[in-house]
Amino acid sequence: MWLAFPLLFFLATDFTAEGMKALEERRYQEAADLFAKAVAADPGDYAANFHLALSDSLLGKPAEAIPVYKKVLELKPGLYEAELNLGILLVGQKQAREAIPYLQAASEKKPKEYRPRIYLADSLLESGDLAKAEENYKIAAELDPKSPAAQLGLAHAQARQQRLPAAAEHFRQAAGLDPSYRDGLLELASLFEANKQPAEAMEIYQQFPDSAAAQERLGALLIEAKRYPEAIDRLERVIQKDPTSANALALAHAYRLNKEPDKALPLLEKAVAGDPGNYDLRMIYGTSLRDQRKFSPAAREFYMATQRRPDSKEAWNELAGMLIMLEDYPQALAALDRLKAMGAEIPGHFFFRAIILDKTKQYKPALANYEKFLATAEGKYPDEEFKARQRVRIIKKELSKR
Repeated sequence: MWLAFPLLFFLATDFTAEGMKALEERRYQEAADLFAKAVAADPGDYAANFHLALSDSLLGKPAEAIPVYKKVLELKPGLYEAELNLGILLVGQKQAREAIPYLQAASEKKPKEYRPRIYLADSLLESGDLAKAEENYKIAAELDPKSPAAQLGLAHAQARQQRLPAAAEHFRQAAGLDPSYRDGLLELASLFEANKQPAEAMEIYQQFPDSAAAQERLGALLIEAKRYPEAIDRLERVIQKDPTSANALALAHAYRLNKEPDKALPLLEKAVAGDPGNYDLRMIYGTSLRDQRKFSPAAREFYMATQRRPDSKEAWNELAGMLIMLEDYPQALAALDRLKAMGAEIPGHFFFRAIILDKTKQYKPALANYEKFLATAEGKYPDEEFKARQRVRIIKKELSKR
């Protein structure tokens, strides 16, 4: 990775000679100690400084190496090896903007060299100069046509300039040059998704049958495309490899959409057991139980959801509905009172309250709530409004006899 300074520039002192030997034998800490002594003996020795910086780089100490390389360039302006190594270190330290002038200078000194060009392109991309990054990636790709890094960098530069069709070709070229770059295709699939091109994304995900993440995304896209049996097939295989709550939830959703709710419930139960504090899971499981008319377990899930989010209007509303179905009127009224205290009452809640009061023969407050419901419903609940009118007529008749 790093360029060593030519030996002919190296002063023949004991420290430097021993340091060079240690460096060649990969005894980097010993080399750094020896070059530090050489620098202490002669601070103006740019070659000793250079090899001290190189030793620190090889020891994985960029913070120590960077200022020494800068000192080298003060002592010996325009030294190619120092410019390149310093630029590479700055890119690695996420200081792309600062790296650009050093890498630009190194590229101009040796325009036929691949390494300064690819690092310059990387620094330009990181700093947001996309057009210049693209230009330099193209040059790097010409200098080394077999470089997957140049192709992937070109893909990134073009994608960030909203030129996805051109970028897609370079993602594919990078993957073709080196199998370790195939994950770039998954990045391309994500870009296709973001660009509302699900068919292209699905085609890529299908190329990764052993990736649970890719198959999960494929399943989600198949659901969006209403291809439920295919989604189920994919997601069932995902669950076998990666039985997470999220994947169980995705498969349960596919079962529900494919009108197989009985298959969804065990998955949701398992998902909730694996992540009991997940409010959204509780609500989805409760809704599924409710739809299967399993009111008691549904009420339990909605109650647990209210414990996770006490301010959830949706959870309290669902809980009230289930408690009414279970004829647990005191608890249902308590849930409605909670909604009232939250300032979240809607016409349906007046109807619920009226039903409870009606069934417990509290006719006057029942009548008041039926009338309040009818005054606020505005024709949005025709079936319930019909029932309310009938009960209003009956209750008034009953009360008139008293």
